[in-house]
Amino acid sequence: MSDLTKSNRLVSLDAFRGMTIVGMILVNNPGSWSYVFPPLLHAPWDGWTPTDFIFPFFLFIMGVAMPFSIGKRLEKGTPKKDLYKKIISRTLKIFFLGLFLNFYWMFDIESIRIPGVLQRIALCYFFASIIMLNTNKKWQIGISVFILILYWALLKLVPVPGFGAGVLVPEGNLCWFIDSHLLAGHTWTGAPAPGFDPEGLLSTLPAIVTTMLGIFTGDWLRTGKGHMEKVAGIFVWANIALVVGVVMAIWLPINKNLWTSSYVVFMAGMALHFLGFCYWFIDVKGIKKWAFPFVVFGMNAIVAYFTLSFIGKTIAYWSFTQGDGTEISVKGWIYQNLLQPWAGDYFGSLLFPLFMIFIWFFFLHWLYKKKIFIKI
Repeated sequence: MSDLTKSNRLVSLDAFRGMTIVGMILVNNPGSWSYVFPPLLHAPWDGWTPTDFIFPFFLFIMGVAMPFSIGKRLEKGTPKKDLYKKIISRTLKIFFLGLFLNFYWMFDIESIRIPGVLQRIALCYFFASIIMLNTNKKWQIGISVFILILYWALLKLVPVPGFGAGVLVPEGNLCWFIDSHLLAGHTWTGAPAPGFDPEGLLSTLPAIVTTMLGIFTGDWLRTGKGHMEKVAGIFVWANIALVVGVVMAIWLPINKNLWTSSYVVFMAGMALHFLGFCYWFIDVKGIKKWAFPFVVFGMNAIVAYFTLSFIGKTIAYWSFTQGDGTEISVKGWIYQNLLQPWAGDYFGSLLFPLFMIFIWFFFLHWLYKKKIFIKI
Protein backbone atom coordinates (compact mmCIF):
# COMPACT_ATOMS: atom_id res chain seq x y z
CA MET A 1 0.00 0.00 0.00
CA SER A 2 2.96 2.32 0.26
CA ASP A 3 3.22 2.65 -3.50
CA LEU A 4 0.12 4.07 -5.15
CA THR A 5 1.09 2.70 -8.52
CA LYS A 6 1.08 -0.85 -7.15
CA SER A 7 -2.19 -0.58 -5.27
CA ASN A 8 -5.18 -2.58 -6.43
CA ARG A 9 -7.50 -0.29 -4.51
CA LEU A 10 -9.66 2.34 -6.13
CA VAL A 11 -7.16 5.06 -5.21
CA SER A 12 -9.47 7.80 -6.47
CA LEU A 13 -12.00 6.84 -3.80
CA ASP A 14 -9.35 6.98 -1.06
CA ALA A 15 -8.30 10.41 -2.33
CA PHE A 16 -11.91 11.63 -2.45
CA ARG A 17 -12.43 10.37 1.11
CA GLY A 18 -9.26 12.16 2.19
CA MET A 19 -10.41 15.42 0.56
CA THR A 20 -13.65 15.15 2.51
CA ILE A 21 -11.80 14.56 5.78
CA VAL A 22 -9.58 17.58 5.12
CA GLY A 23 -12.69 19.62 4.35
CA MET A 24 -14.25 18.46 7.62
CA ILE A 25 -11.19 19.59 9.59
CA LEU A 26 -11.24 22.93 7.81
CA VAL A 27 -14.87 23.77 8.61
CA ASN A 28 -15.10 22.23 12.09
CA ASN A 29 -12.06 23.85 13.69
CA PRO A 30 -11.83 27.62 13.13
CA GLY A 31 -9.68 29.56 15.56
CA SER A 32 -12.76 31.59 16.42
CA TRP A 33 -16.36 30.99 15.40
CA SER A 34 -16.80 34.76 15.35
CA TYR A 35 -14.45 35.04 12.39
CA VAL A 36 -15.19 32.45 9.70
CA PHE A 37 -15.33 33.08 5.96
CA PRO A 38 -18.94 32.45 4.76
CA PRO A 39 -18.11 29.48 2.46
CA LEU A 40 -16.75 27.66 5.52
CA LEU A 41 -20.10 27.88 7.34
CA HIS A 42 -23.23 25.83 6.75
CA ALA A 43 -26.15 27.57 5.10
CA PRO A 44 -28.32 28.88 7.98
CA TRP A 45 -31.35 27.03 6.59
CA ASP A 46 -32.35 26.80 2.89
CA GLY A 47 -29.62 26.83 0.26
CA TRP A 48 -26.10 25.50 0.42
CA THR A 49 -22.44 26.39 0.80
CA PRO A 50 -19.34 24.24 0.12
CA THR A 51 -19.50 23.22 3.79
CA ASP A 52 -22.80 21.47 3.09
CA PHE A 53 -21.00 19.10 0.71
CA ILE A 54 -19.03 17.35 3.42
CA PHE A 55 -21.51 15.13 5.26
CA PRO A 56 -23.36 13.82 2.17
CA PHE A 57 -19.97 13.17 0.57
CA PHE A 58 -19.06 10.93 3.54
CA LEU A 59 -22.25 8.90 3.09
CA PHE A 60 -21.88 8.76 -0.69
CA ILE A 61 -18.26 7.58 -0.44
CA MET A 62 -19.26 4.92 2.08
CA GLY A 63 -21.86 3.71 -0.40
CA VAL A 64 -19.38 3.58 -3.30
CA ALA A 65 -17.07 1.40 -1.21
CA MET A 66 -19.76 -1.11 -0.25
CA PRO A 67 -19.91 -3.04 -3.56
CA PHE A 68 -16.12 -3.40 -3.35
CA SER A 69 -16.27 -4.77 0.20
CA ILE A 70 -19.62 -6.49 0.76
CA GLY A 71 -20.03 -7.32 -2.92
CA LYS A 72 -16.66 -9.04 -3.13
CA ARG A 73 -17.38 -11.09 0.00
CA LEU A 74 -20.67 -12.25 -1.50
CA GLU A 75 -18.90 -13.28 -4.69
CA LYS A 76 -16.39 -15.28 -2.66
CA GLY A 77 -19.24 -17.22 -1.06
CA THR A 78 -19.20 -15.64 2.41
CA PRO A 79 -22.43 -16.74 4.16
CA LYS A 80 -24.94 -13.95 4.67
CA LYS A 81 -25.10 -14.65 8.40
CA ASP A 82 -21.39 -13.83 8.66
CA LEU A 83 -21.93 -10.61 6.74
CA TYR A 84 -24.83 -9.68 9.02
CA LYS A 85 -22.61 -10.19 12.07
CA LYS A 86 -19.95 -7.92 10.60
CA ILE A 87 -22.50 -5.30 9.59
CA ILE A 88 -24.12 -5.24 13.03
CA SER A 89 -20.74 -5.13 14.75
CA ARG A 90 -19.53 -2.23 12.60
CA THR A 91 -22.81 -0.36 13.03
CA LEU A 92 -22.64 -0.58 16.82
CA LYS A 93 -18.97 0.42 16.96
CA ILE A 94 -19.49 3.52 14.83
CA PHE A 95 -22.68 4.47 16.67
CA PHE A 96 -21.11 4.23 20.12
CA LEU A 97 -17.99 6.10 19.02
CA GLY A 98 -20.35 8.93 18.12
CA LEU A 99 -22.13 8.70 21.47
CA PHE A 100 -18.77 8.80 23.24
CA LEU A 101 -17.80 12.00 21.43
CA ASN A 102 -21.11 13.56 22.50
CA PHE A 103 -20.63 12.37 26.08
CA TYR A 104 -16.98 13.38 26.34
CA TRP A 105 -15.96 16.29 28.53
CA MET A 106 -19.42 17.16 29.89
CA PHE A 107 -20.08 13.57 31.00
CA ASP A 108 -23.77 14.31 31.53
CA ILE A 109 -25.83 11.25 30.64
CA GLU A 110 -29.12 13.06 31.35
CA SER A 111 -28.61 15.56 28.54
CA ILE A 112 -26.30 13.65 26.18
CA ARG A 113 -27.03 14.29 22.53
CA ILE A 114 -28.13 10.97 21.03
CA PRO A 115 -27.98 11.81 17.30
CA GLY A 116 -24.72 12.83 15.64
CA VAL A 117 -22.56 12.48 12.56
CA LEU A 118 -21.14 9.05 13.37
CA GLN A 119 -24.53 7.85 14.57
CA ARG A 120 -26.12 8.78 11.24
CA ILE A 121 -23.24 7.16 9.35
CA ALA A 122 -23.81 3.97 11.36
CA LEU A 123 -27.56 3.88 10.68
CA CYS A 124 -27.15 4.63 6.97
CA TYR A 125 -24.51 1.92 6.68
CA PHE A 126 -26.76 -0.60 8.43
CA PHE A 127 -29.93 0.01 6.43
CA ALA A 128 -28.16 0.43 3.09
CA SER A 129 -26.30 -2.85 3.72
CA ILE A 130 -29.54 -4.69 4.48
CA ILE A 131 -31.16 -3.32 1.32
CA MET A 132 -28.09 -4.22 -0.75
CA LEU A 133 -27.92 -7.79 0.60
CA ASN A 134 -31.59 -8.61 0.14
CA THR A 135 -32.70 -6.92 -3.08
CA ASN A 136 -31.69 -6.68 -6.72
CA LYS A 137 -30.84 -3.46 -8.52
CA LYS A 138 -34.40 -2.72 -9.65
CA TRP A 139 -35.70 -3.06 -6.10
CA GLN A 140 -32.86 -0.92 -4.74
CA ILE A 141 -33.68 1.87 -7.18
CA GLY A 142 -37.39 1.52 -6.43
CA ILE A 143 -36.84 1.66 -2.67
CA SER A 144 -34.62 4.73 -3.03
CA VAL A 145 -37.14 6.61 -5.17
CA PHE A 146 -39.96 5.58 -2.82
CA ILE A 147 -38.10 6.90 0.24
CA LEU A 148 -37.45 10.28 -1.41
CA ILE A 149 -41.11 10.62 -2.47
CA LEU A 150 -42.37 9.42 0.90
CA TYR A 151 -40.13 11.84 2.81
CA TRP A 152 -41.21 14.69 0.54
CA ALA A 153 -44.88 13.82 1.17
CA LEU A 154 -44.39 13.56 4.93
CA LEU A 155 -42.79 17.00 5.13
CA LYS A 156 -45.41 18.65 2.93
CA LEU A 157 -48.63 16.83 3.84
CA VAL A 158 -48.50 15.62 7.45
CA PRO A 159 -49.88 18.29 9.82
CA VAL A 160 -47.79 19.20 12.85
CA PRO A 161 -49.91 20.00 15.94
CA GLY A 162 -50.08 23.76 16.41
CA PHE A 163 -48.40 24.51 13.07
CA GLY A 164 -50.18 22.64 10.30
CA ALA A 165 -48.81 20.82 7.25
CA GLY A 166 -45.98 21.84 4.97
CA VAL A 167 -44.06 23.96 7.48
CA LEU A 168 -40.40 24.01 6.44
CA VAL A 169 -38.94 26.56 8.86
CA PRO A 170 -36.78 25.48 11.84
CA GLU A 171 -39.61 25.25 14.35
CA GLY A 172 -42.82 23.60 13.22
CA ASN A 173 -41.58 21.13 10.61
CA LEU A 174 -42.27 17.41 11.05
CA CYS A 175 -38.62 16.55 11.76
CA TRP A 176 -38.55 19.11 14.57
CA PHE A 177 -41.81 17.74 16.00
CA ILE A 178 -40.58 14.13 16.08
CA ASP A 179 -37.13 14.95 17.48
CA SER A 180 -38.43 17.38 20.10
CA HIS A 181 -40.80 14.70 21.42
CA LEU A 182 -38.95 11.41 21.00
CA LEU A 183 -35.49 12.83 21.74
CA ALA A 184 -36.51 15.56 24.17
CA GLY A 185 -33.45 16.82 26.03
CA HIS A 186 -31.07 14.79 23.86
CA THR A 187 -30.77 16.91 20.71
CA TRP A 188 -28.07 19.34 19.60
CA THR A 189 -28.14 22.54 21.65
CA GLY A 190 -26.74 24.51 18.70
CA ALA A 191 -29.56 23.53 16.32
CA PRO A 192 -31.60 26.19 14.46
CA ALA A 193 -34.54 25.57 16.83
CA PRO A 194 -34.80 24.06 20.34
CA GLY A 195 -35.54 20.34 20.13
CA PHE A 196 -34.50 20.06 16.49
CA ASP A 197 -31.49 18.00 15.42
CA PRO A 198 -29.90 18.10 11.94
CA GLU A 199 -29.01 14.41 12.37
CA GLY A 200 -32.43 13.52 13.79
CA LEU A 201 -34.67 10.52 13.31
CA LEU A 202 -36.91 11.24 10.32
CA SER A 203 -34.25 13.00 8.24
CA THR A 204 -32.09 9.87 8.45
CA LEU A 205 -34.46 8.26 5.92
CA PRO A 206 -33.33 10.36 2.92
CA ALA A 207 -29.71 10.14 4.16
CA ILE A 208 -29.96 6.38 3.57
CA VAL A 209 -30.72 7.18 -0.08
CA THR A 210 -27.52 9.27 -0.26
CA THR A 211 -25.67 6.07 0.66
CA MET A 212 -27.69 4.04 -1.86
CA LEU A 213 -26.72 6.44 -4.65
CA GLY A 214 -23.11 5.76 -3.70
CA ILE A 215 -23.78 2.02 -3.95
CA PHE A 216 -25.16 2.46 -7.48
CA THR A 217 -21.98 4.34 -8.39
CA GLY A 218 -19.80 1.61 -6.90
CA ASP A 219 -21.69 -1.00 -8.90
CA TRP A 220 -21.06 1.03 -12.06
CA LEU A 221 -17.34 1.24 -11.34
CA ARG A 222 -17.17 -2.52 -10.78
CA THR A 223 -18.60 -3.35 -14.20
CA GLY A 224 -16.35 -4.56 -16.99
CA LYS A 225 -16.93 -1.44 -19.06
CA GLY A 226 -13.97 0.60 -20.27
CA HIS A 227 -12.55 3.52 -18.34
CA MET A 228 -13.85 6.11 -20.78
CA GLU A 229 -17.38 4.73 -20.62
CA LYS A 230 -17.26 4.71 -16.82
CA VAL A 231 -16.03 8.30 -16.68
CA ALA A 232 -18.63 9.42 -19.21
CA GLY A 233 -21.39 7.69 -17.25
CA ILE A 234 -20.31 9.35 -14.00
CA PHE A 235 -20.34 12.85 -15.51
CA VAL A 236 -23.60 12.33 -17.40
CA TRP A 237 -25.38 11.23 -14.22
CA ALA A 238 -23.65 13.98 -12.23
CA ASN A 239 -25.16 16.65 -14.46
CA ILE A 240 -28.57 14.95 -14.55
CA ALA A 241 -28.60 14.86 -10.74
CA LEU A 242 -27.65 18.54 -10.47
CA VAL A 243 -30.41 19.59 -12.85
CA VAL A 244 -33.02 17.34 -11.24
CA GLY A 245 -32.03 18.55 -7.78
CA VAL A 246 -32.41 22.19 -8.80
CA VAL A 247 -35.81 21.49 -10.40
CA MET A 248 -36.97 19.60 -7.30
CA ALA A 249 -35.93 22.58 -5.19
CA ILE A 250 -38.70 24.63 -6.80
CA TRP A 251 -41.15 22.68 -4.65
CA LEU A 252 -38.89 21.44 -1.84
CA PRO A 253 -35.86 23.63 -1.05
CA ILE A 254 -32.32 22.27 -0.90
CA ASN A 255 -31.82 22.10 2.85
CA LYS A 256 -29.06 20.26 4.70
CA ASN A 257 -30.72 20.51 8.12
CA LEU A 258 -33.85 18.73 6.85
CA TRP A 259 -31.82 16.60 4.39
CA THR A 260 -34.55 17.25 1.84
CA SER A 261 -35.05 15.02 -1.19
CA SER A 262 -33.76 17.80 -3.45
CA TYR A 263 -30.64 18.05 -1.27
CA VAL A 264 -30.04 14.29 -1.67
CA VAL A 265 -30.18 14.43 -5.46
CA PHE A 266 -28.26 17.71 -5.84
CA MET A 267 -25.43 16.65 -3.52
CA ALA A 268 -25.19 13.28 -5.28
CA GLY A 269 -24.51 15.26 -8.47
CA MET A 270 -21.78 17.23 -6.71
CA ALA A 271 -20.25 14.04 -5.28
CA LEU A 272 -20.27 12.39 -8.71
CA HIS A 273 -18.40 15.34 -10.19
CA PHE A 274 -15.71 15.17 -7.50
CA LEU A 275 -15.39 11.40 -7.83
CA GLY A 276 -15.38 11.63 -11.63
CA PHE A 277 -12.45 14.05 -11.67
CA CYS A 278 -10.53 11.97 -9.12
CA TYR A 279 -11.19 8.76 -11.04
CA TRP A 280 -10.16 10.32 -14.36
CA PHE A 281 -6.91 11.85 -13.14
CA ILE A 282 -5.81 9.12 -10.69
CA ASP A 283 -7.09 5.75 -11.88
CA VAL A 284 -7.40 6.44 -15.61
CA LYS A 285 -4.62 8.91 -16.47
CA GLY A 286 -2.31 7.77 -13.67
CA ILE A 287 -1.66 11.32 -12.41
CA LYS A 288 -1.39 10.39 -8.74
CA LYS A 289 1.32 12.33 -6.96
CA TRP A 290 -0.90 15.31 -6.19
CA ALA A 291 -3.38 12.98 -4.47
CA PHE A 292 -0.93 11.36 -2.05
CA PRO A 293 -1.66 13.65 0.94
CA PHE A 294 -5.39 13.04 0.51
CA VAL A 295 -4.86 9.28 0.23
CA VAL A 296 -2.97 9.38 3.53
CA PHE A 297 -5.99 10.99 5.18
CA GLY A 298 -8.46 8.76 3.33
CA MET A 299 -6.80 5.47 4.26
CA ASN A 300 -7.30 6.18 7.98
CA ALA A 301 -10.45 8.27 7.79
CA ILE A 302 -12.05 7.01 11.01
CA VAL A 303 -8.82 7.67 12.95
CA ALA A 304 -8.58 11.18 11.51
CA TYR A 305 -12.21 12.00 12.25
CA PHE A 306 -12.32 10.57 15.77
CA THR A 307 -8.96 11.82 17.03
CA LEU A 308 -9.40 15.31 15.61
CA SER A 309 -12.93 15.55 17.00
CA PHE A 310 -11.64 14.39 20.38
CA ILE A 311 -8.71 16.81 20.41
CA GLY A 312 -10.79 19.65 18.99
CA LYS A 313 -13.33 19.27 21.76
CA THR A 314 -10.61 19.01 24.40
CA ILE A 315 -8.80 22.22 23.49
CA ALA A 316 -12.10 24.07 23.03
CA TYR A 317 -13.34 23.22 26.55
CA TRP A 318 -10.06 22.97 28.49
CA SER A 319 -9.62 26.42 30.02
CA PHE A 320 -7.27 28.10 32.45
CA THR A 321 -6.94 31.42 34.24
CA GLN A 322 -4.72 34.04 32.62
CA GLY A 323 -2.56 36.53 34.48
CA ASP A 324 -5.32 39.15 34.35
CA GLY A 325 -7.76 36.76 36.00
CA THR A 326 -9.84 35.96 32.88
CA GLU A 327 -10.67 32.42 31.80
CA ILE A 328 -9.62 31.29 28.34
CA SER A 329 -9.64 27.96 26.53
CA VAL A 330 -6.47 26.43 25.14
CA LYS A 331 -7.84 26.93 21.65
CA GLY A 332 -8.74 30.55 22.39
CA TRP A 333 -5.26 31.24 23.77
CA ILE A 334 -3.56 29.79 20.68
CA TYR A 335 -5.75 31.87 18.39
CA GLN A 336 -5.49 35.12 20.33
CA ASN A 337 -1.76 34.92 21.08
CA LEU A 338 -0.16 32.97 18.24
CA LEU A 339 -2.35 33.52 15.17
CA GLN A 340 -4.62 36.56 15.34
CA PRO A 341 -1.95 39.18 16.22
CA TRP A 342 -0.08 38.77 12.92
CA ALA A 343 -2.61 37.12 10.59
CA GLY A 344 -5.70 39.11 11.54
CA ASP A 345 -9.13 37.96 12.67
CA TYR A 346 -10.33 35.92 9.69
CA PHE A 347 -7.04 34.60 8.34
CA GLY A 348 -5.84 33.86 11.87
CA SER A 349 -9.00 31.84 12.40
CA LEU A 350 -8.44 30.01 9.10
CA LEU A 351 -4.83 29.21 9.96
CA PHE A 352 -5.90 27.21 12.99
CA PRO A 353 -7.47 24.29 11.05
CA LEU A 354 -4.75 24.54 8.40
CA PHE A 355 -2.13 23.93 11.07
CA MET A 356 -4.20 21.01 12.40
CA ILE A 357 -4.28 19.49 8.90
CA PHE A 358 -0.53 20.01 8.51
CA ILE A 359 0.33 18.47 11.88
CA TRP A 360 -2.09 15.58 11.56
CA PHE A 361 -0.75 14.69 8.14
CA PHE A 362 2.57 13.65 9.70
CA PHE A 363 0.82 11.41 12.25
CA LEU A 364 -1.33 9.76 9.58
CA HIS A 365 1.66 9.50 7.25
CA TRP A 366 3.51 7.59 9.97
CA LEU A 367 0.57 5.15 10.19
CA TYR A 368 0.57 4.90 6.40
CA LYS A 369 4.29 4.09 6.24
CA LYS A 370 3.82 1.47 8.97
CA LYS A 371 0.89 0.04 6.98
CA ILE A 372 -1.38 0.59 9.96
CA PHE A 373 -4.88 1.07 8.57
CA ILE A 374 -7.46 1.06 11.35
CA LYS A 375 -10.83 -0.16 10.13
CA ILE A 376 -14.03 -0.70 12.08
